[in-house]
Amino acid sequence: MLEFLQRIGGQVGAWFYLIAGGLAFAEAAVMVGLVLPGEIALLVAGFAAHQGWIGLWPMVAIAVGSAVLGDSVGYEVGRRLGPGLRASRVGRWVGEDRWRRAEGFLHRHGGKAVLLGRFTALLRALTPGMAGVVRMPYLRTFLPWNVAGAVIWGAGCVLLGYGFSASLTAVGRYLAYGPLVLIALALAGYLLLRRPRRPTT
Repeated sequence: MLEFLQRIGGQVGAWFYLIAGGLAFAEAAVMVGLVLPGEIALLVAGFAAHQGWIGLWPMVAIAVGSAVLGDSVGYEVGRRLGPGLRASRVGRWVGEDRWRRAEGFLHRHGGKAVLLGRFTALLRALTPGMAGVVRMPYLRTFLPWNVAGAVIWGAGCVLLGYGFSASLTAVGRYLAYGPLVLIALALAGYLLLRRPRRPTT
């Protein structure tokens, strides 16, 4: 398993920058985060950086920049479409219940919702657009909280993947024995069930 990942990773190489950065951008810009959370790609990118396939700090910078830009695009879409965003085809696909949750969260926390929502896939995808719909001040409120959340989330996910790479590598060495263990357990269970029982006296 580990050798397979290393072989694939070596071939993908610099494409990690584009893939991980693209998903971090698209989470809020086009609400991809509702079906594919961007932190998965960033964790994998951190692993790739530890393996030497890409640079760690360039990946951190790309993750943060993509997250800031993606949320800003999501905000602008919400600002331009206004309440019509919820009535659009994508808005109907999201569902009214999800929109209500995002709206309630935004009203309860104000600008902090942009930062706090960064750590939940649903809110990360919807909060920027909803902030645009309610016309939250961009430069004074939205952007500072957006940047703060992107730094913590983007850099944190990449560094977390990087830090756990050694553990993942160690786990990967034992994955090859997984099928053998399962077969042994299944065989032991079968023999136990087939063992003739002594008649009770």
